[in-house]
Amino acid sequence: MPSPSHSASRLSIDLRGGLLVACTIVAALVGAVALGFDNDRLAVAGLIVSTALFGLFALYLIVKERRRHESAEDELQAQATFLESLVDSIGAVSSSREAPEILERTCEEARKLFAAERARFLPPDAPDSDEMSGLIGERMLVPLAVRDERIGTLELVRSERFHRWDHIRATVLADFAARAVENARLLAEAHERESDRARLTERLITAEQDERSRLSLFLHDGPLQALSGIALMHDAALAALRDGRYEDAARVIERSLPRERETIRTLRDLSFAIEPVVLRDQGFHAAVRALGDQIEDSQQITVSTDVEAGERLGEKAQVALYQIVRESLNQAVPRRPERIDVAMRALDDGGFELEIVDDGVGERRRAGFEAIDERVQALNGRMSVDHGRPTGTLVRVVVPSYVAAAQG
Repeated sequence: MPSPSHSASRLSIDLRGGLLVACTIVAALVGAVALGFDNDRLAVAGLIVSTALFGLFALYLIVKERRRHESAEDELQAQATFLESLVDSIGAVSSSREAPEILERTCEEARKLFAAERARFLPPDAPDSDEMSGLIGERMLVPLAVRDERIGTLELVRSERFHRWDHIRATVLADFAARAVENARLLAEAHERESDRARLTERLITAEQDERSRLSLFLHDGPLQALSGIALMHDAALAALRDGRYEDAARVIERSLPRERETIRTLRDLSFAIEPVVLRDQGFHAAVRALGDQIEDSQQITVSTDVEAGERLGEKAQVALYQIVRESLNQAVPRRPERIDVAMRALDDGGFELEIVDDGVGERRRAGFEAIDERVQALNGRMSVDHGRPTGTLVRVVVPSYVAAAQG
């Protein structure tokens, strides 16, 4: 960019050239007039003067062109030097990985590049940052924004007046700094999400291991013990039949039948809890309704279900939320509520909200909520519990749209 001093020098040179051209024309006219009046001496003098002036003008053009080339070379060299400094400054800014450090280095590099006496970063809510950005005499304000979001303003102050090309160059540096800040923030968020994912994965593995341990213990102490007792009763009945004690055999078999039916029911309930067939064959609403019917028949507790919205969930989300509903209902039953309401609705952002409300007395055990929360976190969802209701407890679960739509 041309400086004001360079423009004034160029104007002075142009005036000199114009003066030489005018003098040459005047000398040529004087010679022509003298020749017309048969004044040979004046005519020769005018011709000599005009020729000399023309030679001076030619010399002037040569000198002017050389100076112009030298000036252009100086400007190109100055711009190249500045661009090298700008590239070095961008490299210094990009070497940082934290947003505050990036902004601090940006101010430092801007102060060096523009020979500023002061360079600082103004946050978006600072009073000075609300002023119109641009040139204000010896003060320059350059906005830092990413995707139309203002993150602050770079302020530069110096004794020498700023010019338009200074603002253009400062804008380049500010734009790069804003993108570096955004990249640093995205990288920090990615690290945080990766850490959260690692923690959730570890908790999920632990929960699955605990679930397998509970299942193994339940089978060993429940159905397997019952089947062992039934097998002994069958051995006794078979021995009685071989000895001809048919009435004794009938009584043993009669006593074993209720145990067999109870064991079958226990195993069927376990199979239904692990992988409910009705959920796979008839859908989410029918599976939750079957849970409610089972509790109503066995516990005489009214269970209301309004979960038709769950039919729009993906397979993975349906299975996970079904398990959450099942555990919530099982935890509510010991508190002897008269009514349990299960409802699900779609949210405006594409996610889903599940609510389980009971009117039981007393507070649920914290360990039960922690088990449910682990399942919710595995869905990247949020869970809240309201114990402050006049009666009962409200459990609310919200899952994001991308989880709700995911297929298994």
